Amino acid sequence: MLPPILVAGLDGRSLILEAPLLRREGHPVEELQAARDLFDALAADITCRLVVLGPRLSDLSLVEAIRRIRSSALTRHVSILALLPAGEDPATDGAVVEAGANAVMRRPLEQARLEAWMAKLLAVPRRVEARVPVQGHVVGTPKADATGHFYGLTRNLSVNGMLLASPVRLVHPDVELEVGMPEGRPSLRALGRIVREARDIGWPYLGYGVEFLFIAEESVATIASFIEKAVLDSLQRSTTAPIHSTLRRDFWVYEILKPIQSPDGWQAEIRRGPRDAWRPGESGPFYVVLGRTPEDALSEARGFIQRHG
Repeated sequence: MLPPILVAGLDGRSLILEAPLLRREGHPVEELQAARDLFDALAADITCRLVVLGPRLSDLSLVEAIRRIRSSALTRHVSILALLPAGEDPATDGAVVEAGANAVMRRPLEQARLEAWMAKLLAVPRRVEARVPVQGHVVGTPKADATGHFYGLTRNLSVNGMLLASPVRLVHPDVELEVGMPEGRPSLRALGRIVREARDIGWPYLGYGVEFLFIAEESVATIASFIEKAVLDSLQRSTTAPIHSTLRRDFWVYEILKPIQSPDGWQAEIRRGPRDAWRPGESGPFYVVLGRTPEDALSEARGFIQRHG
């Protein structure tokens, strides 16, 4: 069975009519009313690839919901398509993209364009955060020309491309890459093209989104195995992390797990179970917060429960 497409903030029945692709290919569509329910569904089913959002969420604004999806290690892997009414403020498009949506469309929708976007977003491969060394050469400059050579680190990696952080400004888009893979895996070589600048990469680095134009089959297999292991390791760390503290609010008991270090800081996972049936360690995933230190992550977790529990 294909993974579900989650819909929130709009009428899921109308989406099926507007995109017959979903019915033809057998994609199950699950409609949710609240952002909180959406977060729970995403955390419970990591196979979900696409979320379609509208502005009629019952508990959060569209922009805030997207920001929270992108801020959680349990949910940030999904593609997000936002569908807006024709009369929505024009500034909303930019705010939604800035928050982390992959694409924004306005009604009335063109069926061919909607289906093309959905097919593209459903095909986006899983990527993982990874810090591995990269060296490369700008295509079209002599090998002996030092200005054509660059180096850096990946920030994330997929079979289709990478987010590259490099102290070297790259002007020409086409590059040859050699990526030194960890854990004894063979280095991979690829031809790539810079498709965007990533302004969220901090000084002293410059950020580039690189799409692979050509990569050997054995290199694809190397990346795929690396990603699979990274995902399994991440899930195992999350599952085995001990409980730091618990909070009870109304009908729920919340467990805050001991923070674990990630490339972006410290993550503290929040789990939730019904008070009447709660048993330590048996609660389901609820949310993940990020802090600069373990103490910051724990404080963020407590604050999140107080605001949204």
